[in-house]
Amino acid sequence: MGRALAVWGVALSAYLLAIFHRTSLAVAGLAATDRFGITAAQLAVFTMLQLLVYAAMQIPVGLLIDRFGPRSLILTGTVVMTLAQAAFAVVDSYPAALVARTFVGIGDAMTWVCVLRLVSRWFPPRRVPIVTQLSGTLGQLGAIAAAVPMGLALSRLGWTEAYLLAAGLGLLVTVALVLVLGDAPDARNLRGHPMSLGLVRGSLTASWGHPGTRLGFWMHFVTQFSATTLSLLWGYPFFVRGEGRSEEVAGLLLTSIVVAFMWSGPLLGFLVSRHPWHRSSIVLSIVWAIVTVWTAVLLWPGDAPLWLLLLLTQVVGIGGPASMIGFDLARTSNPADRLASATGIINQAGFAASLVVVIAVGLVLDWRTPGDSTAYTPEAFRWALAAQYPLWALGLLQVWRYRRRTRAVIDRAGLTASARAEG
Repeated sequence: MGRALAVWGVALSAYLLAIFHRTSLAVAGLAATDRFGITAAQLAVFTMLQLLVYAAMQIPVGLLIDRFGPRSLILTGTVVMTLAQAAFAVVDSYPAALVARTFVGIGDAMTWVCVLRLVSRWFPPRRVPIVTQLSGTLGQLGAIAAAVPMGLALSRLGWTEAYLLAAGLGLLVTVALVLVLGDAPDARNLRGHPMSLGLVRGSLTASWGHPGTRLGFWMHFVTQFSATTLSLLWGYPFFVRGEGRSEEVAGLLLTSIVVAFMWSGPLLGFLVSRHPWHRSSIVLSIVWAIVTVWTAVLLWPGDAPLWLLLLLTQVVGIGGPASMIGFDLARTSNPADRLASATGIINQAGFAASLVVVIAVGLVLDWRTPGDSTAYTPEAFRWALAAQYPLWALGLLQVWRYRRRTRAVIDRAGLTASARAEG
């Protein structure tokens, strides 16, 4: 168990670093507009590009892990992130910065699926849900590090020095990965069979063909996008201009989303490990809670009270750990040789949904704002954030459909009660 914890700790450090790099631009928005001479709309492109690259990379990364093993992929991802962040520190043109952030996103996309594969190989099945949730929870420390230490570094050291220092952390993590990481307890490097186009198509078809994979996909789709949309782009302007809160209070509300992620993750991990047959019921309950609280906020006459906004951050924040329940469906619905590709299919769902919502909110804000002004009104924000409802409706319907199909497959197989719990 000591070796498993060491491997998990080192892999987790790579994931924490990935989240740190992913969110490091959140505190540097004003500095970025000055450095690159860009508008707010151009600044938003960084976020949309990040989501697009991350979502697009998930299936290729899953296939590569099945072929070359998680150790090779997580090492590659960490090196790519390190070099890209160093480039981001020294470039001074907007196009070059976009290229650098694209490669940061590519490296980031290689980490989480690798962590999930390593957890499934190094820990017994009954502990996998809890360790998975702990991984996601502790990974959020990277977002906190990006918000506070990175902000201080930018103000005291300047752009280039701060981002070079951030890139330097990748060197330490790379050394730790080389020394400690192994693909499995009995093998430092595992390799899958060479994959032709036909085998790739067959693996993806088999993974997607299982209703459990589809159930996990729609779980991830419907739970994550609200928190991601608020955390990465629209939360701060919504709280300030849509709800009339000060910048300090808006910052605290955004931080409380991370807090919700951290306290709810271990709790959901415990519930899933004890009640795996009710994973979809847990997800459905959480999504309905998110929809209910959002409805109360958007329909509240005038500015919503602070207690309601705090409640919103907590139920929205739970959506992050809830999305990870989808990965447990991948684990129990697919054999080991296609687990990473199934996980990649699922992991793209929430980020694709987030990308749609981020774009839709921006479009509706522009539609509901007179002229060329960017002084968005509370009414405009209410219209814009209502763009989430079609995605909730689609996701809830699909979770309901595929949980019935998944349970039907298990029932037809005639599994015992203990096996049903695993399924």
